[in-house]
Formats: sequence, structure tokens, C-alpha cells
Amino acid sequence: MTNGTVWRAMAGNPLRFLFSPWPWRSVLFLVAGYPLSAGWLAVVAGLVVVGTLTAPFVVGLVLLALVPPSAAGYAAVERRRLRLVDPRPAPSPHRPPPRPGLRPWLGFRLRETATWRELGYALLSTLLAVIDVIVPFVVFVGSTVSAGAPMMAGKGDPLVFGPEATADTPAESWTVAVAGVALLVLGLYAMTALAGARAALARALLVRPVEEELVEVRASRARMADAFEAERRRIERDLHDGAQQRLTGLIMTLGLARLDAADPALIEKARGEARAALEELRDLVRGIHPSVLTDRGLAAAVESLAERSAVPVEVDADLPARPPESVESAAYFVVAEALANVAKHSGASRARVVLRTAGNALVVEVRDDGAGGADAAKGSGLQGLADRVAVHDGTLRVSSPPGGPTILRVEIPCAS
Repeated sequence: MTNGTVWRAMAGNPLRFLFSPWPWRSVLFLVAGYPLSAGWLAVVAGLVVVGTLTAPFVVGLVLLALVPPSAAGYAAVERRRLRLVDPRPAPSPHRPPPRPGLRPWLGFRLRETATWRELGYALLSTLLAVIDVIVPFVVFVGSTVSAGAPMMAGKGDPLVFGPEATADTPAESWTVAVAGVALLVLGLYAMTALAGARAALARALLVRPVEEELVEVRASRARMADAFEAERRRIERDLHDGAQQRLTGLIMTLGLARLDAADPALIEKARGEARAALEELRDLVRGIHPSVLTDRGLAAAVESLAERSAVPVEVDADLPARPPESVESAAYFVVAEALANVAKHSGASRARVVLRTAGNALVVEVRDDGAGGADAAKGSGLQGLADRVAVHDGTLRVSSPPGGPTILRVEIPCAS
């Protein structure tokens, strides 16, 4: 139940809200905070007293330094208690310490902003815990006593409500009973609203913000892309320096052996097969990471793709500076896959590739005059391109109406 759900439930069907579990879960959330706060306060008091008495020794200083991090345990229980009124995930804002051991852990926690936010919340929540208990007590005791007024009326002394109000007659006692029921209904709404406000405060101070999680996800994806790029470079280097060189040497040896062999046709056949294997290996290396992309940049690499394409391709590149290597690689393979789709599926007579920078983004646009109708669900490779672009937090858009033209546009954020 998010805070928005709290208000929607309270503003919706009153009868459904009153008989739903949310008011009672809210009451439990409020009341359970008091023993938690009292227990944490007792731990802090013990640390402060013992630490002060033993301050001349190292152990006393350590105990005093443990006061702020002690709020982490309090906050961990609070994040679990949030499930009573807010089922959304509540991840801890703490980072793991860089090294094991008490001293690195303590120093790291004392430098964390999250530790001091949790300490501030624990102190504030300890003060608010009194209100969290008083409100349910007043609502339930007051409504119970008021609702029982008719049963106590007429048994002697008049019923006293407040400093001056009394219920002297049965009619007045029934009025008090109705007021008690109204107090209970209004109290359930008030306690639910209070629990929603307390949960919002806890989430604001104790839970890692969604923005931080998104930043971490983007950073993780960037690291993965860089790792993949490095692995491709290693495979390319190993193939180029190993298998390709061996095949080249084999072809030269077969050429020399043909001069002295009794059956030159057989050696020529072996030489042709070795040459074909070398060409296939070069294509494989080019598909992993073309050397022209590393040496001359994205525009030259796309020009090379256009020269090898079965469909005539015009390249319009205007890149004042080279993008980061991982972005260049992603853009190159987007163009390569797009041109392969043009040749295989579109029936186009020509295509055009545009490379531009717009602000801090690299823009790649591939257009063809084919039949259109490109659909990622039909295995055209568009989903794979979208996944590759998403690694860099980029976007891919495709316009491909039946009859064409097909326009593929990719924007990848990058440093200028």
C-alpha cells in the first residue's frame, strides 16, 4: 500500500475501507514502533554510559563511536515493518565496506550519509513513538467508554465526560454512544493517515532512493559493455595473431610445395581450401571488431560496410569528434545489422546511413526504399539491436509502414 493507495482507500468506499485490513495494520504499525524505540534507546543509553565511564580506555571510545551505527539495526527493523503499510521493496542505502574487520567497518559507516540519516530518524521516531501510542489509546478507550454509556446509565451517579459534560438521562447516554462510534470511525481514518505519514518519513530517510538505484544500474550496464568490448578485442587479437598467421603461412608453404610436387592439382586444392578458411576467419574477425573501426573511427568503418553491401548505400557522416569506443562499437553493429536486414528482407534498391551528433548523443539513422513492414516479432534482429542500444541507455525507433520506406533511428548518449 503506497501512500497514494492509503489516500485512495480512505477516500473510496468508507464501508469497504473500515472493514478492510488496512486500518488494523496501520494500528499495528504505530503501536509496534514504541517497544522498538524503547529498546533502541536502552541500547544507546548503555553504550553512552559504559563508553563514558571507560572513555580513558580505547574500548570506551569504540563504544561511543558505535552509537551512530547502532541506528542501522533500528533502521533495518523499520524497513521490515514498512511491509505492514507499504509492500514496495525497501532496499538498504548502505554500501558494503571495502575491507573486512571492525575498524574499517566502523570508519566506513561513520563516513556514510545513510548512517546519520538513520540516526536522525531513530531520534525523531523515538519522540514520535509517544504520539503513535497515545492516538490509538485515546481512540479505542474513548470510543469503548462512550459506546458503553447506555449500559452504565441509570445505575446511580451521572456519567461524566470531560470536565463539565455529563450524561444524566438515557437519551443523553445514547447520544454519547453514537459519538463514541463516530470517534472510532474517525479515529481509524486518523490512525491510517498517521501511519501513512510515518511510513513516508521512514521511506524518505531509510530507503535507498530510486534515482540512486537507476544510476547504479546504468553504471553496471556501462561496465558490462566495456567488459564485453575488451573481450571482443582480446578474441580479435588472438585470432589475428594466431590462427590467421598460421593459415597465411600454410598458404605460402603450399605455394612453394606446388613447385616440387608430383600432383600439383591436389596441393592447389588444399591451397584453395586454406585461402577460403582464411577469408572466413577474416570475416569472423571483422564481425567481432573490425580493425578499421579501431584505427579510423566510425565513419570509415561504416563506409567499409557500405562498400561491401549488396545494396548501394550512401553514407552521410558528420562527426566532429570520435565517440567513446563502446558507443562506436554499438553504433557500428547497429548499422551492420540494419544493412544486413536491408539486403535480406527489404527488397530495397538503395539505402542511406546518416551519422550525426545531437547535443551529447550520437544519432544513427538508416533509411531504405524497400517494401517496409519490419517487425521485431518476426525475427528481423530489431530486438537484438534494441537490447544492444539499451546497454548504453540509448533508444531505438523504427518506422516501417507497408510499402516503405523503413527508417531506423538510434540515439546513444555519449560524452561530447
